[in-house]
Amino acid sequence: MSQSPPTKRPCILIVEDDFEIARMLAATLADAGLSTEIAGDGVEMDALLRRSAFDLIVLDVMLPGEDGLSLCRRLRAELTIPIIMLTAQGEEIDRIVGLEIGADDYVTKPFSAREVTARIRALLRRAAYSPNERDSLKPLRFDGWTLDPQRRQVRDPSGARVAMTTAEFDLLLVFCRNPGKVLSREQLLANTHAGLAGPIDRSVDVHVRRLRQKIEADPGEPVLLKTVRLGGYMFTATVELP
Repeated sequence: MSQSPPTKRPCILIVEDDFEIARMLAATLADAGLSTEIAGDGVEMDALLRRSAFDLIVLDVMLPGEDGLSLCRRLRAELTIPIIMLTAQGEEIDRIVGLEIGADDYVTKPFSAREVTARIRALLRRAAYSPNERDSLKPLRFDGWTLDPQRRQVRDPSGARVAMTTAEFDLLLVFCRNPGKVLSREQLLANTHAGLAGPIDRSVDVHVRRLRQKIEADPGEPVLLKTVRLGGYMFTATVELP
């Protein structure tokens, strides 16, 4: 009887200049069945990215040379790979800026390696559906736009592909599946962060703002994605199957 080929283990790139933290996190991820590579700065990160393909990047903000925020901005201009930022405790500005420039999630130091592992698994699940799930996901259309959950692609009315981070795509998918409904931040967090973030997490607002910049004709006066005072957000577009 023939054997199935071994399943490729997801590979995580850890960009962290504190070797003890990086080694501890790598060991925990290995126990969880994930492969890892470690880079101590942006130069090493670039070299590893040229050599290998990664499924997710864990990126520290405070790095020698080019800092993590600059690296995140550069990565996001070229890749859609999920990115988790590591930030110092109390540095809210780093967390907000990181999300603004395209990070999918953040973890505050000191952190639990198990928590980071759980967040990584949540992002990996959202970034790659199983084949059976893909077969059941049909493209959705709204206001000339097309969202394809199977390919995880978004195309504007002209047919051009619009780059989306994992969090942005998941958020838009939730809105498309719930048109005309007021969705609270807690509901959105439960669907886009696997319930790991707290109910007052501002990351939803940041991702909504980024999403508006991509799908609204005038992000300052949104028509498709409305803010509902004291309620959350509502997607006003008519959504249909193509």
